[in-house]
Amino acid sequence: MSSVDVLGTSMAYREAGRGRPVVLLHGNPTSSWLWRHVLARATAEDTGARWVAPDLIGMGASAKPDLSYSFGDHAAHLDAFIEALGLDDVVLVGHDWGVALALDHLRRHPDRVRAVALMEGHLRPLAGWEDFDDGGRDLFQRLRTPGVGERMVLEEDFFLSTLLPAALVRSLPDDELAVYRAPYPDAASRRPLLAWARQVPVAGAPAAVATAMVAALEHLSASAVPTLLLHGTPGVLVTERTVAWCREHVPGLEVVDVGGPAGHFLPEDCPAEVAEALARWVAQLP
Repeated sequence: MSSVDVLGTSMAYREAGRGRPVVLLHGNPTSSWLWRHVLARATAEDTGARWVAPDLIGMGASAKPDLSYSFGDHAAHLDAFIEALGLDDVVLVGHDWGVALALDHLRRHPDRVRAVALMEGHLRPLAGWEDFDDGGRDLFQRLRTPGVGERMVLEEDFFLSTLLPAALVRSLPDDELAVYRAPYPDAASRRPLLAWARQVPVAGAPAAVATAMVAALEHLSASAVPTLLLHGTPGVLVTERTVAWCREHVPGLEVVDVGGPAGHFLPEDCPAEVAEALARWVAQLP
């Protein structure tokens, strides 16, 4: 792991390879460890790219400053991270919240971003609670309930002890799960995880996140930037309906089905297939 000074604090990152910069953005509750199979491929062979996987601020080995950990906080620290490393003409790859961050960065810095790859993340705000399935609706309503969310995430470590292992199709060894859990030994360290759960925009709230996501998707729909959409079977957030919508509305789109069975954590459930698809796509970018 390396680290870089960012906005008066520090962000940790992993990297491998040399060439065009590709920034790999994780979501909640993971870290740069999510991308280890992609980085291993870059280490084993010349992919023609410099793969950089940051730990988002407050997550993984990055510092945990006193922030609200809003979407805007994460976007500002991502901007500063890319600038601190002097990255330009970048390819952004996002999973989960990394998708929203990648598309937001593309909208605000179109001259900096060469291409984007997306997997298992929300592309737009949820119109209402009816957009969840029954289990998801109950879960996220509890997470957003004052006192209840704090008990689940801060005290009981719900995301890392319960949700992550249960959501994986491919069982991970205990030592690999331990890497995800290590940065969150106590309630204070888990605040960023709870904050992310409360940033999911439902029925227009939080308004700042909903506005940013709508603007980012509108920009993508009007842009010719090369876009890769990875999806697995059955998937969770990226379903066949999502794929069909993207085929109709995203001009520079390429779609790759990495197979399955695969749930939400695509780089964990289909690690070789995700690494292969990304390496091939990046290599053929103009």
